[in-house]
Parts: sequence; structure tokens; C-alpha cells
Amino acid sequence: MRQVTATMNLLKKTPWLLLIVTLFFTAACDRNALSGSKLTRANYDKIAEGMSKNQVETILGQPTTFETKDMLIFKKTTYRYEDGEKFVMITFKNDEVDGRDTNLDR
Repeated sequence: MRQVTATMNLLKKTPWLLLIVTLFFTAACDRNALSGSKLTRANYDKIAEGMSKNQVETILGQPTTFETKDMLIFKKTTYRYEDGEKFVMITFKNDEVDGRDTNLDR
């Protein structure tokens, strides 16, 4: 009987425990707590020249839009991430970060 009561008490606490664990992992992922977006200043600051597209996507996720142009001498790709009015643009030259821009501070 005690074992059944203990199990029932654990099941009653499980939704709260699950919520706490979910919030903990969400906070650890450098996401905006309200929107769930990875478009944060902390993540933007992790992007450095020379990073690959895969490294950027690991930090910011898939871009909202992207454009690739073959410039004969090199290939230029621009990733744009948007969350409402906030944006981050990452420019790649031959698949490596060459520049970045944002309005996250505004």
C-alpha cells in the first residue's frame, strides 16, 4: 500500500518536475525565454569570422531566409535571421563567415 501511495505522489509531482526540467534546458540553450528564439545578443556574440555554416546553424539554427551568389572568384551566401523587428545577417565567403550585422542593441 505504501508503494502505491508513493507512486501516486510521484505521478502528481511529475508535471511540475517536467516543467522545471524543460525550463532549465531552455534557459541553458541561450534562447529568448519569452519567444523561444535563439536570436539573442549572447548567441550573436558567439559568431566569429571563419566559422562554417554548420557552426553558425548550431548556434542560431536555420536562417529565416538565405541567398547565395556565385561571384566567379568566390561564392557569397547571406543568412538572415528574423524575430519580429530584430534581425541578424551573417555573410559567408566561400562558406566561411566573412561579416555580420544586427539590430539587437536597438
